[in-house]
Formats: sequence, structure tokens, C-alpha cells
Amino acid sequence: MHQDILDLYAEYLLSSFGSTTATGLSDLLGGAVSHDQITRWLSSQARSSSDLWRLVKPLVREFESDEGVVIFDDSIEEKPYTDENNIICWHYDHSKDRNVKGINFLTALYCSRGVSLPVAFQLVAKTEKYLDPKSGKEKRRSPVTKNEHYREMLKVCVRNRLRFRYALNDSWYASAENMMFIKHELERDFVMALKVNRKVALSAADKAAGRYQAISTLDLPEGTLREVYLETVDFPLLLAKQVFTHEDESTGILYLVTGDVTLDYTRLTTIYQERWKVEEYHRSLKQNASLAKSPTRTVITQTNHFFAALCAYIKLERLRSGTKLNHYALKSRLYVAALHSAFKQLRALRPFRFASLEASA
Repeated sequence: MHQDILDLYAEYLLSSFGSTTATGLSDLLGGAVSHDQITRWLSSQARSSSDLWRLVKPLVREFESDEGVVIFDDSIEEKPYTDENNIICWHYDHSKDRNVKGINFLTALYCSRGVSLPVAFQLVAKTEKYLDPKSGKEKRRSPVTKNEHYREMLKVCVRNRLRFRYALNDSWYASAENMMFIKHELERDFVMALKVNRKVALSAADKAAGRYQAISTLDLPEGTLREVYLETVDFPLLLAKQVFTHEDESTGILYLVTGDVTLDYTRLTTIYQERWKVEEYHRSLKQNASLAKSPTRTVITQTNHFFAALCAYIKLERLRSGTKLNHYALKSRLYVAALHSAFKQLRALRPFRFASLEASA
């Protein structure tokens, strides 16, 4: 029965255009599943990343390939009006350069043959309280860092025999420790963004002599690669520079690095381009799968709602692969169908009808 309720709840999240509640789903089903049954499911044992893998594994096996990539990133779903707890708390949002209140979630997104599927997730739980020495205020922190979660989630992907060649991530996760872990322990490779102030040596001799310089100072024309060395990484890297134009016509620079020295510039940048699929995933999860539209109040119910939203996203991605319509076009179809149904129901009720203005004139 729990699996049936998960299916129903996930499809309810896709079908809904407002707040999603146990009562709302029960009413939608005409009482076939009671409010209490849905509430008990939400309040049952919190679903985990291993539960997600069991559900998504058959679909992954259908689309996986040796050229698949695992994209790792985190995002925040703001919940400013929900009571604070271990997962609804304050997190620093790099995109806004300030702290926001909400759920900070990490995802390993597998992309292969045109399909993007979450294969592991982690909610950042700030279970430790401490006094900030600067402000003197009590704050929360997680006993596990995001980079530790990063390595553990990638390790689980390998343990699950997921076929992938590269791990992709932005500069937040581009630590030397992560590079060494992927190359040596996982025996995979990576393409990562680097911050402009990251320092590299231009040869093994320079590294041995401790001669490093910021990558922003290098003479590195776009379209070329340069072999570089990081201080605590024991293998050479290839560095590339991409120049791109923002919507406001301003210019930006992106530095990319890989441990696969067989790549050329075009292949390297094409692989990293896949990383933007995680941004599409974040937007769709929030806008199409009703992630933020639940009034749940406890860590368990909030976790299970998040899990159901992931399942809703997976259903939507499966529909996309079959219909060739993107997530927003599919959601639009549901919205138009809902409008048709509401309009038909209203017409059946025969409300007061206005006389023709032309006739009355």
C-alpha cells in the first residue's frame, strides 16, 4: 500500500497547481484513499537515497551507457515561513550571496542518452548547535561537509555499478581531495570548473620548486589547452578557458580542468556543457513537481515530501523521453486539461447568464 500511495502522491504533485495536502489528495481520489492513510505514509520512516536508487534503477539501466556522466550540485528550496528544524534552517546561497532559510539538498544527477535522472540525494541536516564567536548568537551546522557528501555519493554510484566516465561539478566541489578521490579510488575522471584565483604550476619542475601562479594570469587563448599541476594533486591536469557572453551582453570567463589528458578542447567543453542539465533539473523539480507547495512541518514528513517530488520529476522525465515534449510543455498540457475540466463543470452548473448587450440595446 505504501508504494501505491507514493505513486499517487507523486502524480498528485505533478497534477497540482496549488498547495498539496493529504486532504487535497484524498478529496481528489473521492475518498478512495483516506486523509489518515496519506498522513501515515508521510509520517512513516523517512525515505533515503538508497530507496531512490531502488526505484530509479530499472529506468537507469534502460538508458545508461559508458559515456554517461554524473553531475553533482546542490540547491536550496526556500521555506521562509516554515518553522526551523534540522533541515529547514539557514544556508548560504552562493547565487544570492546571502543566507536564506530553506532546504539545502545535494543531488547526483545521471545523464545518458538524452535522459537526466537523480540517482542519489542528500538533505543537509544541521544537527549541531553552537555559539557564533563573532555575533554571540546560537547557530546550526552539519557534522558532515558537502565535500564529504560529494565523495560518499559518488562512491555509492560506483558501488551501484552505475556506468559513467566523468564526474562534473562547479568550482565549489573542485578540491584537490575530490580530484584525487575520483582519479585513484573510483578510477573515473572529471571535468570541473576552477575559481580564477586558483594557483597552478606550469610544469613538473615548477611544481617541485613551488612556483605557482593564479590561472587568471596565464596566457591561455580560448580554444587551447595547457597542462598544469596543482600542489596536492599527483597527476597532470589539462586547463581550458571559455569566454562567453551573458544576457546583458557582458563577458564572462570559465576555467575548466580535467584529469583526462587525452581530451581535446572541443571534447572537454562539450562534456562540461552537460553540467547545465542539473540547473534544468533544479528548476523543474521546484516548478513542476510541487517541491515547495507542501505544508509539512516535521523532518520526516518534509523528507518524504521531498522524496515524492524526486519521484514526480522522474515520472516527468520518463514522459519527456517518450513524448519528446519538455517538462514545461507537459505541465502546460495538464494545466490546459484542468482548465477544460473546470470550465465544463462550471457550464454544467448553469450559473446566472447575462443577456446579450447587443440584443438589449
